[in-house]
Amino acid sequence: MITIDAENKALGRVAAAAAKALMGKHKTTFAKNVVLGEEVKILNASKVFLSGTKAGNKDYLRYSGYAGGLKSETYDMLVARKGHEEAIRKAVLGMLPKNRLQAKRIKLLSIEK
Repeated sequence: MITIDAENKALGRVAAAAAKALMGKHKTTFAKNVVLGEEVKILNASKVFLSGTKAGNKDYLRYSGYAGGLKSETYDMLVARKGHEEAIRKAVLGMLPKNRLQAKRIKLLSIEK
């Protein structure tokens, strides 16, 4: 198990370290087609920060598939609705490869306040 302390660290730095560990790129036996990553635990998720004005400007988009179904919310709105844990989970999910192993890898991630 790998533990990452997110206190006073940027969101992207924490997410990149977690994604690298979940993929198993730190191991000499790394293979793209196998889940070799370890469990990753992120501590102090509420103390992560975004630089500049990203908190109010960073958008998360969802599309329902219907005309006019594009929904947008800022980082601040996402944190108010779901918490810092969801923002970190979305950042890590975006850094993982988009393939069949993505769901298996993200299950190895646990985030604590």
